[in-house]
Amino acid sequence: MPLGTGDPESIGGYALVDRLGAGGMGVVYRGRSASGRYVAVKLVHQQYAQDEEFRARFRQEVAAARKVSGAFTAPVVDADPDAERPWMATLYVPGPTLSEVVRKQGPLDGRGLRTLGLGLVEALRDIHQVGVVHRDLKPSNILMAEDGPRVIDFGISRAAGNQTLTVTVGRVLGTPPFMSPEQLRSPRGVTAASDVFSLGSLLVYATTGTAPFESDSPYVSGYQVMYEQPTLDDVPEPLAAIVERCLDKEPAKRPDLAELHRMLDALPDFAAAAASTAERPTTEGPNAEGAPEALPPQPSGEPAAGRRRRRRLILTAVGAALALTGLTVAAVMFATDSPSPQATASVPAAGLPEGWRPWHTSLRVTTPGPPVVYQQSGCVAAATTLYCGGTGFTVAAVDAATGRVRWRWGDSPQQSRPIGVRDGVVYVYQDSAAAGRRVVALDTDTKEQRWEQQISGSATADLFSGGVLTQSADAQELIAYGASGQLLWRSPALAGKYCEPSALGGVPYVLCAPLDKNNLATEGPYTLLRLDPDNGTQRELATLPKKSLLLGAFGGQPLFVVPQTAKEVYDGGYERPYNALIRVDPRTGETERTALSHTMYGTATLLNDVVYFVRTNGTVSAVSADTGRRLWRRATDMESLSAPVGSKKYGRLYFCNRFGRMLALNSRTGAEAWRITALNDVGVGAVTVPPSVTLVKDAIVATAGYTAFSLRPDRPSAWSSARPSASGAG
Repeated sequence: MPLGTGDPESIGGYALVDRLGAGGMGVVYRGRSASGRYVAVKLVHQQYAQDEEFRARFRQEVAAARKVSGAFTAPVVDADPDAERPWMATLYVPGPTLSEVVRKQGPLDGRGLRTLGLGLVEALRDIHQVGVVHRDLKPSNILMAEDGPRVIDFGISRAAGNQTLTVTVGRVLGTPPFMSPEQLRSPRGVTAASDVFSLGSLLVYATTGTAPFESDSPYVSGYQVMYEQPTLDDVPEPLAAIVERCLDKEPAKRPDLAELHRMLDALPDFAAAAASTAERPTTEGPNAEGAPEALPPQPSGEPAAGRRRRRRLILTAVGAALALTGLTVAAVMFATDSPSPQATASVPAAGLPEGWRPWHTSLRVTTPGPPVVYQQSGCVAAATTLYCGGTGFTVAAVDAATGRVRWRWGDSPQQSRPIGVRDGVVYVYQDSAAAGRRVVALDTDTKEQRWEQQISGSATADLFSGGVLTQSADAQELIAYGASGQLLWRSPALAGKYCEPSALGGVPYVLCAPLDKNNLATEGPYTLLRLDPDNGTQRELATLPKKSLLLGAFGGQPLFVVPQTAKEVYDGGYERPYNALIRVDPRTGETERTALSHTMYGTATLLNDVVYFVRTNGTVSAVSADTGRRLWRRATDMESLSAPVGSKKYGRLYFCNRFGRMLALNSRTGAEAWRITALNDVGVGAVTVPPSVTLVKDAIVATAGYTAFSLRPDRPSAWSSARPSASGAG
C-alpha cells in the first residue's frame, strides 16, 4: 500500500517505497538502499519508543534474528534499537504470506504441503541450532517466496540462555490458535518442541483453511489448545497422523525435526481441500491482544481414537451457559511455578481463620434470564465470611476458612461485587428488566432482606460513615439512606451533568461529568463536590482534567491520576499514558499537581502511600503518591493481572490472573516472592470476568472466572487432596 501523510520518507538511510503492513508493535515498510537493494524495515510505534522495557525487548529481537541465517529465513541487514524510534531492516522477500495465499487461493495440495513443511522444518533447524526458539510461528509470519517459504518476525523469540523479558509489550507470548500448551501454561519453560507444535497447527491451517483450535475468542482458543483435541476431520492421511503427533500436549512425545523431515519428505500428493474453506478469515491476529497468558494444567482423558475430533467449546446465550446445578467445593492443588529464592526464605506464620485449609469453590449456578453486565465481579470480606457476586453466579456468602457456601441470594447473576458490609448487613444490587435497579440490604447471617430502595438503572452506590450514597431512581438527585433504609437526605444533582457517588475516608464525595448532546456522560472535565454527611449540602471543590481517574484518599485528600493526553484512541491494545497526580484539599479545594518522574501506563491502584500501575502485559510499577517518583518497575510474564492487594505483615503485593495464576511481589522492591500455577479449570467465565484478590486475616482469597479459591501466603505451594464440602442453602 502507498505511504501515508504521517509516514517518514526514509529510515536509517533506506528510502521508503511503500507500506507492507502494520501490527501491534510497529509498521513494516519496503525500503531501498542506495545500491538499489530492497529491504523490509520494521519501525516501532511512537508510543513504545520511550518504553525502557520495549527497547530491551527490541534489542533482544534484533540479536535473535541476527543469529539466524539460512535459506528459509530472512536475514537482518541493518538495525538501530537505540534510535529515537527503534528500527530493524531485513532482506526483502517478495511474496504473500501463508495466510494471504490460503485466504485468496484456497488450501494447499499435497505437493504444496510437502514443500511448505520441509522448508519450515529446515528453517526451524537453523533457528534451533543457534539456541533460539521462535515462539510465534503463524500464517502471517510465513512468506511464500517462489523458491520456498521464509520464516520472519523474531519479535518474541528467546535465546535458550535468556530468561528475562518474557512478555511482548501489550501483547501475549504468541497467537493463541498457533501456540503450544506450554506457552500458555508456563512461558519460561518453553523449548524447541513448542515450535514443532506450532508447525503442526500451521500444516492443518494450510491444508484446511482453518486452525485446529479455532474460536472467535482468543481466550477460548487458548482453552482448546490446553484441554481439547485438535479438529483434524478434513486433514487427509497420512498428513493427519503427522500433525497428530506434532500436536501432542506433551512436548517430549512430539517428533524431533529430523524425524519430522523424514515423514514430510515421504508425504504423497493429494488434492487440495474444498476452496470454500479458504474464505473463512484466519483465526490469528497480530499477537492476538487480550488472549490468555496462562491456562491451568489438565490431564487428558480422551482416548487416542477420539483425537481426530475435539469437542467444540460453544459460547451460547448466557441462560444456556449457566446450566450447572449446585455448587461443588474441593481443595485445590497448588504447585509452585519457577519459585524465587525468596519463596523459601523465613517468613512469619500466617494468621488464618479458624479451621482454614486451602480450598477451591465453584460459584456457578443455574439461574433464569441473562446476567446484569457491570464487570465488577469479586468479593468483600467481613470477619471470616466472604460475600461474592459475579458473572454466572448470584450473591453468595462463603466461609473463608473452608470455602463452604453458607447461603445464596437472588435470581440472576449480578456480575458486580456486593457494595459493602457493615453492622451485620451486606449491601448488594438487584436488577431486573421489570423492576429496574435496587439497593438491597441483607442480614449477613440469615440472608433475610432488611430493606430495598429503587435507584437509577445506571447508578452505583457506596457506603459512607452515615449510610449509603447513591442516585435517585430518576437520576435527578443524590440520595442517602440510613442503616434501616430510611431516607437521610436528598441533594440535587448538577444540571446537565452525570454524577457518580464515592466515599473517601468515610466522607461522601461526588464526581460529575458533563452530558453530551445525546444526554450521555462524557469523560470530563470533572467537577469534584464534597457532601455534608449530615444533610447532603454540596460544596464544589475543584475541576479535574478530562479522563482523570480517582484513585482514593491520600493523607485525607482525594487523589487523581492525570493523563498525558485525553485524545480519543480506538486502536486495539492502546494504553493511555499518565504523567501527573493531583491532590485536592477537602477544606479549601486547592489542588496540588505532582509530575510523575516517568510516563506511566496501565490500571492504577492506590495502596497506602504508593500508586501501583499494572499494564496488560504484566509489567507492574510503583510510584510514590507523595513525590511522583517511580520507586521500582517489574516486568512479569503474567498478563491480565488483577488489581493488587497489599499485605503489610509480609510486605507483599498479591495478584491473580484470569485463570487463577497467582503472583506475589515484594512491595518495597518489586522482586518476585513466589508464584502459583493456574487452577485446573475456572470455566469459560475466564473469558469475560476480571479476576480479583482480597485478604481475610492473612489468608489470600482470589476469584477467577466462576471460581473462588484461597491459599496461605507463608506456604503458597501447600496443597491437599480433593475434599468435598457441602454447599450452602439455596
